[in-house]
Amino acid sequence: MTGGGAQSTRRIAVLSVASECAPLVKTGGLADVVGALPRALASLDVEVRTLIPGYRGVATDGATVAEWDDLWGGPARVVARSEAGLDLMILEAPHLFDRAGGPYMDASGRDWPDNAERFAALSFAAAVLARDGAGDWTPDVVHGHDWQAGLVPEYLAAHGTDVPFVFTVHNIAFAGTVPADRGAALRLDPARYADHYEFWGQISSLKAGLMGAARITTVSQTYAAELMTPEFGMGLDGVIRHRAPEVTGIVNGIDTDIWNPATDPQIAPYSNLTGKAANTKALRAEMALPASKGPLCVLVSRLTDQKGIDLLLEASPTLLDRGGQLAVLGSGDPALEGALLERAAHAPGLAVRIGYDEGLSHRMIAGGDAILVPSRFEPCGLTQLYGLRYGTVPLVALTGGLADTVINASPAALAAGAATGVQFWPVTAHALSGALTRLCDLHANGKVWRMMQRKGMKQPVGWESSAPAYRTLYEDCTVPPP
Repeated sequence: MTGGGAQSTRRIAVLSVASECAPLVKTGGLADVVGALPRALASLDVEVRTLIPGYRGVATDGATVAEWDDLWGGPARVVARSEAGLDLMILEAPHLFDRAGGPYMDASGRDWPDNAERFAALSFAAAVLARDGAGDWTPDVVHGHDWQAGLVPEYLAAHGTDVPFVFTVHNIAFAGTVPADRGAALRLDPARYADHYEFWGQISSLKAGLMGAARITTVSQTYAAELMTPEFGMGLDGVIRHRAPEVTGIVNGIDTDIWNPATDPQIAPYSNLTGKAANTKALRAEMALPASKGPLCVLVSRLTDQKGIDLLLEASPTLLDRGGQLAVLGSGDPALEGALLERAAHAPGLAVRIGYDEGLSHRMIAGGDAILVPSRFEPCGLTQLYGLRYGTVPLVALTGGLADTVINASPAALAAGAATGVQFWPVTAHALSGALTRLCDLHANGKVWRMMQRKGMKQPVGWESSAPAYRTLYEDCTVPPP
């Protein structure tokens, strides 16, 4: 993981802006990062306050620090409160966020048609807080996450506010693109259209964030390099190459208090591999899988093509024919969900649960022998880090953060006792099938397998390396007081 140098004693105040934050609101790994990073930075004299929308179910009691009679169609206010060890700023705007369904979609899975305006309001509120502060607190830096915070620099410019903006791209596949005629509704300066937020004749909030940021981060070093290529840049590779001197890859960490096999309340806690075996036995029982000497592989993921689920469907007979087993937890593409359920109905070594269950995800990662992450692209990935922490050997595609966090079981790495997992490339069903064969062979050699598990459990997967890098980044784009 990327590290930072010696830290100064200057206190830095950061306003983090995101569409979700664990444990309050979570649809994916973004929420975990937004929730965990402030706690890691606190020990480095960085005070983070996190601005998120006041979705239905998010508590909004607290002190009002900003208020509008009409914010994109209705009254709104920002409430300061503390919860789950976090200092929060909640944008309470019922007409925008108090809705049944999820943060981005209605109950039937369709995007809210006014998502652009909803998150423009979030970005606008962030710019006002940067300009006016919140009581006696004023941020030195605004740190935005993904397209939902991408318009922050546009509103900072409109307000004449020179607070630096740091922008983290968690997944460039989501660009926040809308037709150009929505510019007036988003209260954007048309004079800035061509240079700051135009994207193939449309408006891109993500491009606005990239162009307006003092510093840009992505969630792994490899992903930072990938984004500068047409294959992975999603049409924005030229913009990112243009901003290359300001781009840094910082691998995400995980919350090692929540993800700790020795104290995890969701499992039979363990600190050694003997204790892990009890969780494997319990998981087989919970998933109705028979006892087996082969590896029990788990997959906890969105079920989409990006995650390589179609490749796993094609390659899984290699695992099952070798006596291995596969337990799947996730939801996503209905066609992939159906294909997995159909396969499971005829394959006694395959168990599938559609949906998401936080407790079951912990039990699967604790009980699995290996965790599969066959993604076509993966900016960072967190599940492989959970696997390392729990002695569950990752099998991953050689892409993005997966390449940066897993040491492949090559002959040299095995001889040196350094291997922590299995990587494969290219990202095809054939290569995945070969990797599953290697995994089964490694698992059959108990001594080698245990060495890989122990090595993985010793990897620094928390924020101890990455948080200092963010501290250094904030220092680099702020001017110390005289």
